[in-house]
Amino acid sequence: MKKTLLTIVCGLLCSLSINAQNELSTPFMKDKVYIGASTSGLNLRYNDTEKWNLDLAVKGGYLFEDNWMVTGKLGFNYRQEAPNALVAGVGMRYYIEDLGLYLGLGADYVHQNKSYDDLMPTIQLGYTFFLNRYVTIEPELYYNQSLKNHKEHSGFGVGVGFGIYFE
Repeated sequence: MKKTLLTIVCGLLCSLSINAQNELSTPFMKDKVYIGASTSGLNLRYNDTEKWNLDLAVKGGYLFEDNWMVTGKLGFNYRQEAPNALVAGVGMRYYIEDLGLYLGLGADYVHQNKSYDDLMPTIQLGYTFFLNRYVTIEPELYYNQSLKNHKEHSGFGVGVGFGIYFE
């Protein structure tokens, strides 16, 4: 019963948000600017060595073409059982406008301590839910692939972000 009710509620929310996005007349138009913040972790990210973590990031982006955005981010990763890390990244998003979904590819440079630096390609699948014409909530699933130590630093995760789109 709970699964059926949850499925119905999710379906209604998706249909309402798709309708609301259609009324906004292409929110992912060329020359828009994006600023946002995101968090992930809170035991939603999994890999072999981390038990509890919290990742915070500030993001920015520019829609250089309709539905295509180049992005950048700066972040801080708190680790309970490992050294904290600073992150700088670049990437690109493609928005599937009619659905509100986006696909993202990027690369993050991770500096954890004096003896550990890593380059991590990342892939994301997210949803852009507009609260109004400019402000969004953006849940996403991601996978980070460590080029230095796959077993200990690669992992899947879930994050949520808030963004503002403006011209």
